[in-house]
Amino acid sequence: SLPDLDLTSGHLMNPAAPRYILSLSCPDRVGVVAAVSGLLASMNGWIVEANHHADPTTGTFFMRQEVLAESVPFGVDELGDHFLPIVDEFDMTLNIRDTSEPEPVAVFVSKHVHCLVDLLYRWQTGELSFDLKVVVSNHPDLRSLIEWYGVPFIHVPVDRENKTPAFEQMTSICDEHGVRTIVLARYMQILPPTMCRDYPNRVLNIHHSFLPSFVGAKPYHQAFDRGVKLVGATCHYVTEELDAGPIIEQDVVRVDHADAAADMVRLGKDVERTVLMRGLRYHLEDRVLVQGNKTVVFK
Repeated sequence: SLPDLDLTSGHLMNPAAPRYILSLSCPDRVGVVAAVSGLLASMNGWIVEANHHADPTTGTFFMRQEVLAESVPFGVDELGDHFLPIVDEFDMTLNIRDTSEPEPVAVFVSKHVHCLVDLLYRWQTGELSFDLKVVVSNHPDLRSLIEWYGVPFIHVPVDRENKTPAFEQMTSICDEHGVRTIVLARYMQILPPTMCRDYPNRVLNIHHSFLPSFVGAKPYHQAFDRGVKLVGATCHYVTEELDAGPIIEQDVVRVDHADAAADMVRLGKDVERTVLMRGLRYHLEDRVLVQGNKTVVFK
């Protein structure tokens, strides 16, 4: 039987109440919204947020809906089973996630700490909700900082002449900790193709450039040499092609002729922190739907 909801208590609008997030894509056609919303309504599902987008260039329809978990008399698996006829009818790719189960995350970092410290603060205060399983670094310098937060820290040195053993160890660490998302918080190493394939659209990188401009190393110095008036940062998914994965979030800060390369680095660090935070938030909340090398981001 369907639950009776108390609409006077106000608990239904509690932003911390567990929700089911449905994200889907399918060929664009009439009736998709009606089918999904109608099925949810038939089981008394309470939709608290709905987003839609139709891409006219590819004929693809995207949808994201948040449903109060307590309003639906099923768990995620059974709810997914009820959607199978619609999935088949509309040739749909559907994902359903329970927000009461935080995403298991690993953070990879080198020596640059600004993005890491910002993520740790937001994680500790609950501003970003995820299950931080482990921090991995190719340098031992940050051990005391990470362990102060009560997070496991693992030092995995990378041999420049043979990086394969290090990345195999890092893959094993992620497997052992049940990691689903990896965040490269200024991890200054290129991941091997195998790891990119093992975590498709689940490795986030912050690149200190407004991609696709100034790819590779020292982008701020490249920007200084070019005499730009804006420098920025890009949060994107990692693919086998360096700095070319689907872009999730970007931002810029204005600079001028008086700013040296060191000034651009300093200003850029602030942008990097906020861009990585926003990109990770969108990812954790299933607001990012990937289409080829582009993304639809429901903010």
